[in-house]
Amino acid sequence: MVNEYGFAPDYVVAPGEILDEILRTKGMSKIDLADRCGLTPKTISLIIAGKAPVTPETAIQFERVLGMSASIWNNLESAYRLFRAKQGDREELAKYDQWLQEFPLLEMRRLGWLAFGPSVAEKVSGLLDFFGVGSVAAWEERYGQLPVRLRKAAKYTPSKAALAAWIRKCEIEARAVETEPFSKEKLNKALSEIRVLSCQDPQVFEPRMKGLMASAGVALVFVGELHGTHLSGAVQWLSSDKAMVSLSLRYKTDDQLWFTFFHEAAHLKLHSKKLIFIDGTENGNADNQEQEADRFASDYLISPGAYARFIQKGIFTADSIRRFAGELAIAPGIIVGRLQHDKYLDFATPLNHLKCRFQLVE
Repeated sequence: MVNEYGFAPDYVVAPGEILDEILRTKGMSKIDLADRCGLTPKTISLIIAGKAPVTPETAIQFERVLGMSASIWNNLESAYRLFRAKQGDREELAKYDQWLQEFPLLEMRRLGWLAFGPSVAEKVSGLLDFFGVGSVAAWEERYGQLPVRLRKAAKYTPSKAALAAWIRKCEIEARAVETEPFSKEKLNKALSEIRVLSCQDPQVFEPRMKGLMASAGVALVFVGELHGTHLSGAVQWLSSDKAMVSLSLRYKTDDQLWFTFFHEAAHLKLHSKKLIFIDGTENGNADNQEQEADRFASDYLISPGAYARFIQKGIFTADSIRRFAGELAIAPGIIVGRLQHDKYLDFATPLNHLKCRFQLVE
């Protein structure tokens, strides 16, 4: 409880202490009070010692015998029990120092995701607040075993805790987005309109993308990756009629942004609502569903027939790529990225200047 001066005391007066003081003031013994209330002297002693509660019935009896309102007794009892419960909770949370070490706490605080005090209990409490769970056991139940389908490179194994924190932040952002009920028909229409936005600046395409996806029942959010997670994007269903697509903008280039977006969109169109699809480093351990999403993104951005004809010509210059991109109504950087992926261009090619670079503002 914080008073008008901003002082938050770390103690509370037990109702038993007040009772003991009143009895001394009135010169009344415990036995006399017990007789007047129809209670046993032992019950009165236990109340004074804080080992027995002042029940609502007892509060009414104290009001009649001692003259202090039953509501005051109830409030004293409630405040005291809550205080004791919080003490116990702090003692319990203080045991989870090792659990804390799994999380990038300082980075999460720097990003403004959560705030916490210096003690272990305060840090654990801050994390539980962030995740919206009541205990570490509840966290393990809800986030410790997420139904995640993770595509990652063999050399990268993201921390389970950091992964859960990133997903939770995306979830918080996405739940704040108002969307229409999910519609696959509207999603198809949105994707068609979003594809041509790749030629626009972020100030134009970002709000338009978000609006189109929201109209289809999908909250599109941009959340930077936590250190060591190596994540590009994710898809999660928040309810039966609302989905979330999260993009980390990890690689900061337009080819990666647009491929990742349409890859995640493919999961919405093609795959289970029960799984969380998280996509990390390209060329990771891609299963059939990830391969399907890859093919969808590649073919949706660049039609296979047109791409085959372009490859057959074998002329990969800035002018030829710009012309081809113009024919497809997409950004030239997407073409460069595809040619690099398919090993027609080196990743250090001078044609990288055709890619647009973005910076995520958080």
